[in-house]
Amino acid sequence: MPDAPALLIVDDEARILSALRRALRREGYEIVTAETVADALRILDERPVDGILSDHKMPGMSGVQFLEEASRRRPDAVRMIITGWTEEIPSARLEEAGVCALVTKPWDDARLKATLRRALGVRPV
Repeated sequence: MPDAPALLIVDDEARILSALRRALRREGYEIVTAETVADALRILDERPVDGILSDHKMPGMSGVQFLEEASRRRPDAVRMIITGWTEEIPSARLEEAGVCALVTKPWDDARLKATLRRALGVRPV
């Protein structure tokens, strides 16, 4: 059986990270979380990940800026944004950062799972 896809989730709110981890616990991912961009970049320097799901509004760096930097460190990782502020992100910026999916907060668990499966090429568990 192939290894579980590693998914890095980045959000500056611990309760959001906890809720996402709970929502995805049975999906077969190896979930790694970071509450800061600095921690997320350190994780990317230390280990490969298959996908990154990042909040957009974070202190110090936006999610799009973070994903642009992440693409330099892990160019093969699938990049996705989760945000309650979708209208604030120009589609051209998403394209430049290589973002393949935009998840709206509050998210629908079934839609989130389907989006991640599609992005990561994973069959339902």
